[in-house]
Amino acid sequence: QVQLVESGGGLVQPGGSLRVSCVASGSIFRIYVMGWYRQVPGKQRELVARISSGGRTVYSDSVQGRFTISRDNAKNTVYLQMNSLKPEDTAVYYCYSNASPPGSAQSTYWGQGTQVTVSS
Repeated sequence: QVQLVESGGGLVQPGGSLRVSCVASGSIFRIYVMGWYRQVPGKQRELVARISSGGRTVYSDSVQGRFTISRDNAKNTVYLQMNSLKPEDTAVYYCYSNASPPGSAQSTYWGQGTQVTVSS
């Protein structure tokens, strides 16, 4: 199986910056897409950004130009640099990955989530 562990969440003031990270570990043959979703209570989980193994990125309209996703394939790690944060960015941020353990089909794996709070 593949485990994802996020780190770097916390409290930041509006206009500030924060970087969250996610490391994939376990029995991994190949990692395809890595990315981030976020969720606030009472709402559906929404895509924030994702990045392919080749570095192609996709962003939601709400974070385009403010957030940057990157990954280090050698470390099985994905990062989300969040700048110009707004109170509406407050959410639990979940890392996800499409990956395949050896001899197994591709599946989607999720981290446990990290809280990001933007407040003065």
